[in-house]
Amino acid sequence: MELEKTYQPTQFEGDIYKWWTSQGYFTPEAKQGEPYFSMVAPPPNITGQLHLGHALDNAIQDALVRFKRMQGFNTLWLPGTDHASIATEVKIVEALKKQGIEKADLGREGFLKRAWEWKEQYGGRIVEQLKYLGSSCDWTRLAFTMDERCSKAVRHAFVKMYNDGLIYQGNRIINWCPECKTTLSDVEVEYEDQAGHFWHYSYYTKDGKDKVTFATTRPETMLGDTAVAVNPQDERYTHLVGKTVVVPFVNREIPVIADEYVDMSFGTGVVKITPVHDPNDFEVGQRHNLPIIRVMNDDGTMNQNAGEFAGLNRYECRKQIVAKLQEMGNLVKIEPHAHNVGTCYRCHTTIEPIVSKQWFVKMESLAKPAIEAVRNGEITFHPDRFAKTYFNWMENIRDWCISRQLWWGHRIPVWYCDDCGEVICSETYVTHCTKCGSANVRQDEDVLDTWFSSGLWPFSTLGFTENHDDYKAFFPTSVLSCGYDIIFFWVSRMIFSSLYNTGKAPFKHVLLHGIVRDEKGRKMSKSLGNGVDPVEFIDKYGADTLRFALINGVANGSDQRFSQDKIEGTRNFMNKVWNASRFVLMNCQDKALPTIDKVSLTLADKWILARLNQTIATATELMEKFELGMACQHLYDFVWTEFCDWYIELSKPVLYGSDEQARVGNLAVLCYVLDKILKLLHPFVPFLTEKIYQSLPTHGQSIMVESFPTVQPQFNFDDDFKLMEEVKALISKLRNVRAEYGVIPSKRIKLHVIDKTGRLNDVAIYVEKLVGCERIMFETSSIGGKVVKAVTPIAEVEIPLGDLVDKDKELERLSKELKNCQGEIARANGKLSNQGFVAKAPAQLIEAEKQKLSKFVELEKQLKARIAELDD
Repeated sequence: MELEKTYQPTQFEGDIYKWWTSQGYFTPEAKQGEPYFSMVAPPPNITGQLHLGHALDNAIQDALVRFKRMQGFNTLWLPGTDHASIATEVKIVEALKKQGIEKADLGREGFLKRAWEWKEQYGGRIVEQLKYLGSSCDWTRLAFTMDERCSKAVRHAFVKMYNDGLIYQGNRIINWCPECKTTLSDVEVEYEDQAGHFWHYSYYTKDGKDKVTFATTRPETMLGDTAVAVNPQDERYTHLVGKTVVVPFVNREIPVIADEYVDMSFGTGVVKITPVHDPNDFEVGQRHNLPIIRVMNDDGTMNQNAGEFAGLNRYECRKQIVAKLQEMGNLVKIEPHAHNVGTCYRCHTTIEPIVSKQWFVKMESLAKPAIEAVRNGEITFHPDRFAKTYFNWMENIRDWCISRQLWWGHRIPVWYCDDCGEVICSETYVTHCTKCGSANVRQDEDVLDTWFSSGLWPFSTLGFTENHDDYKAFFPTSVLSCGYDIIFFWVSRMIFSSLYNTGKAPFKHVLLHGIVRDEKGRKMSKSLGNGVDPVEFIDKYGADTLRFALINGVANGSDQRFSQDKIEGTRNFMNKVWNASRFVLMNCQDKALPTIDKVSLTLADKWILARLNQTIATATELMEKFELGMACQHLYDFVWTEFCDWYIELSKPVLYGSDEQARVGNLAVLCYVLDKILKLLHPFVPFLTEKIYQSLPTHGQSIMVESFPTVQPQFNFDDDFKLMEEVKALISKLRNVRAEYGVIPSKRIKLHVIDKTGRLNDVAIYVEKLVGCERIMFETSSIGGKVVKAVTPIAEVEIPLGDLVDKDKELERLSKELKNCQGEIARANGKLSNQGFVAKAPAQLIEAEKQKLSKFVELEKQLKARIAELDD
């Protein structure tokens, strides 16, 4: 099959992918006891659309999967999508509002019907985009966090934890989003710096004789104050401890309490205590049995406990309270204050800490084995520095709030009997009370945190609850690949959930990548307009270019800058591989090539085969260590420099020569090396390599199922390799001489060579071709006269100066260049001595001017030396 003249990936990538899937290459059998490699893909949200983060993650996973598949492992890469409770519900509510429909008007069942319809319409979009990228997932095993298999695992895990006393319901301080109207776990809260104020005001004792003054950033919460606190060691307030002060507007008498929590050195040493709206105050309130008074509704408006401020939103309430405190004379001062404010990770509304009855998971006993699994090496983080991040989170973890006030998601499997009050937790749907037999039972209204089901992903998707063959053949999984930003959200929860439910770690390795930023280092976002649509990119450059550009040279766990230069450089590499392959295949037409073991190898052949062995060894080692970015870079250098720039050029004298046996032998080596290159590159650039592989004179059914190259000891030609490296160095030095003397490419020069090895006659053809020689003359001593010398460990080469340049013309050219150079020096000196320029110009402009001056001063020295040499 002949390759087209130009590389046009969009003409073949889609057809190749369809062919792969039709052949079942992505679908392994569940064979127990066989060496396997398995991964579960981080499930993108059904609301999602492919972005560069997805593209990077999937390019990494696909490279690993294809590598292991070629190594002969029974390889499963299981894909799926996440129902994403909050994100999806928000999207559906927005869509309904556009139709003039409110969520409440539909009722729960009506809303869920619409949600499933929405999921069917839009939920598969990102799956199709992942296929566009070339992901070799087993789509026959496509999972969804709310499919029956995963849902069964969720119910099983919840009931097990409930029965073991790890799940409980209680009044605790939680993070509440007034916009989404649901709780959020700690990791779903994003913190951002916001400009605010410290409002200082006073509460007075009932008789008005004493007062306490303090500061807060949220005056509206004063309506829920149930105490003010001082440090027990603070002598300024010992006379007030046990007395009461009055909260304005609600006229509530609250005690002055003593608690070690209060920092005497901060502010006035007095803190107002609002147990229902502050996590620290909640703990103080628990210690002192303080009442809990909630003053806000779920939507962030003030409730009936706010008295005259009821019905106002929290910010308007704040504004009015501050104004009235000032009127009353209670406001002491207002200070600007920038502080870190928690916001909802979905809608970015400022969250409200409130005390609410929710479902929680006790984390202490779950965290300990999860910490130990990483400490003892059962699970390894790559890079290992992220283990510290993991430990810090797990060692300080709080109980996990798992209930959400939403309709879309896994409904909590708990029922309440309205007749006898029995609470029933069951894996199956409950229709009658297990205690009294009443049919008057109702299910808990809340759904589970999305991350509860995602935490079961590595084993729920494989059929853990039914002990499915997939679970027995592919669990524990081998590697988890994801961004470092979801260690808290997902990685930690999978580890403790798996250890608790299966008794096994969910994976052996955690491979973490960074964030893809723009070329200025900024995070990509709609507001900045700097995002890259991977689908549009693929339409323009091809999937292989995107994959390779995202991985090449990037260290694990490091953020990267995605620049136009990198895109163009990668595209050029694809063209280089395509054109080099086309050159080899065009020369192979209508030729019967021998196997490589039948070829009489030249020095260049032995060199490239030895270098190929080194490349295979290094690339394999890097892949096994999950250093994919370094493996890419190593392959890039080998293909571009050694194979294309050197070996193909070294082959041309043979290919264009008259010795047919030497020609077919050389082509056999070229095809052999090209075959190995395609297999080495395949995990990273699957489409390009498959297309070229199918055009080789001899090939298998698909490169996907070929073996990954291994080192061939018979090709370790150490001495020949070293000699050829020295020949390359000699050629490079002679090319530099031509460039330095401005010798035009068409001019042929004579070389006088003193051979230090006795073998250079065998490689003279390479030197002649690659240096542009008229002829090479071997000498035993210096020829004398005016010559240019090039000395290397294997040879001393002399070139008569007259052969390189026409003295008079070169002197004229150099004199002109020197004059221009001196003009630039004068210009730069003039600028830098101009005080007006130095005073007003930006620092980087001044530095650039200094660098220009330095460059031209150095050039002036070189030009004067060359002129002196020619004048001598």
